[in-house]
Amino acid sequence: MIERLAAALDETGADYRLDTPRSAVVTLPGRRKLATECGLVIEDHALRVEAFVARSPEENRAAVWEELLRRNGKLYAVAFAIDGSGDIHLVGRLPFAAIDADELDRVLGQVLEAADTVFDTILELGFKTSIQQEWRWRLARGESTANLAAFEHLRPAD
Repeated sequence: MIERLAAALDETGADYRLDTPRSAVVTLPGRRKLATECGLVIEDHALRVEAFVARSPEENRAAVWEELLRRNGKLYAVAFAIDGSGDIHLVGRLPFAAIDADELDRVLGQVLEAADTVFDTILELGFKTSIQQEWRWRLARGESTANLAAFEHLRPAD
């Protein structure tokens, strides 16, 4: 079965590595979230899809969960979920018999789009205070603020 998964991944042109005899990890390059690693695990009759999106929010958890739940209804084959630590993941389960290169490409595209488009929103809602503190720290020390560009609106006034 891993051979079939590898062949489908090869056909999609995905950047992946075989992780175990029953799993692969695909690296999906993003714009906001620089990379999302997506685990594909072969189960008895299904392919489990798992991707870490962000760590547990430090603040405004309810607003973050609300945003993710609102987005869940628009997703294909995966949904946002949290683990026991409150970390945010995308998860899904598909019939293995239905997996071919086109379907795999569609699912991986959905994982990438979902993780990438919500990433800055999660950070702003769930880590706003930390982002503001990071702005102050970097500005006070003359450090680069390039990786804070998406949060320019949170930059403290001079």
